[in-house]
Amino acid sequence: MRLEDFEYDLPPDLIAQQPAAIRHESRLMLLDRPSQAVKHYPFRDIAQILTAGDVLVLNDTRVIPARLVARRSSGGLVDILLLRPLADRPGLWEAMATPLKKLKKGEILEVEADGISCGAISIADFTVSPDGQRRAIVDFGGQENVYRILSARGYAPLPPYIQRCRKEFDEAASRRRDLERYQTVFARVPGAVAAPTAGLHFSEDVFGALSARGIEILKLTLHVGPGTFKPISTSLEEHSIEAEEFSILPETELAVNKALADGRRIIAVGTTSCRALETAASQGRLKATQHSTSSLFIKPGYKFQIVGGLLTNFHLSRSSLLVLVSSFAGHRLTMSAYRTAVEERYRFFSYGDAMLVL
Repeated sequence: MRLEDFEYDLPPDLIAQQPAAIRHESRLMLLDRPSQAVKHYPFRDIAQILTAGDVLVLNDTRVIPARLVARRSSGGLVDILLLRPLADRPGLWEAMATPLKKLKKGEILEVEADGISCGAISIADFTVSPDGQRRAIVDFGGQENVYRILSARGYAPLPPYIQRCRKEFDEAASRRRDLERYQTVFARVPGAVAAPTAGLHFSEDVFGALSARGIEILKLTLHVGPGTFKPISTSLEEHSIEAEEFSILPETELAVNKALADGRRIIAVGTTSCRALETAASQGRLKATQHSTSSLFIKPGYKFQIVGGLLTNFHLSRSSLLVLVSSFAGHRLTMSAYRTAVEERYRFFSYGDAMLVL
């Protein structure tokens, strides 16, 4: 297929800039693959859509406050998005930085909170990502300083299409709100620099309804990195996804394989859960794993081994996430559903509404 086959027109005002006031009050579009039907619900009704015995698999990664704004000695500001600590030196982090070209090796930057310095960081070196992008190596001067500085001044790593003016971005109340809402209520294991956004719709009320309905809840961990959201700039054949760390516990392996043997549906909550499950699949069964990596790019023609349902948000044009959804739901149904979502004024992207494919 051509990259142009995964394009759609989206009015800018449908890009959600704020989360729903109440998590489960977002909207839910249901795609039924066998009948090709499209239906509309409030997300709070998801338990009534599912069937007793269905299994939901959620990603319990916890988003770290990975965005920092630091000041150069010249007074200029530098936006920093931390990506991952270096394996052998946890006080050093690989990061995206803007403006990167102006930074110099050894340069000291001040991180401020309410006009008061909360610590200095330095540019230890530069590196190149697997896709050829230049990145900075940021030195915090020790692992203990990482958590102190991020706690004092780290922001939620919101994607660039959520646009805030600098004043609003810096407001303490806005910072706290995003740190809470760009996070699932079941987040447990710190390490993600982007939220598994399909999980943002779940509330304790929804979990109560799912439990009463007899729907099983399982969890895995995949630390979402920026590579998942990298636009496809060449072709489907040439595109690659940067590796992300994931773990699946033995109890999740046992529960998933029992459900498969019983003929029950495994529904991945989010593309990250889907990719982790399919990466860990072997001959139609799930294998537990610890600290493995996934760079699986699911595209048309892929044969799903584990996943029989997918809950996800609405994704960007020409993205690997939209390609994944199309691979599961079918290209024609997916693109038709996206056009319907625009007509029905669904809210798109990270803080937007949800789609359930069964």
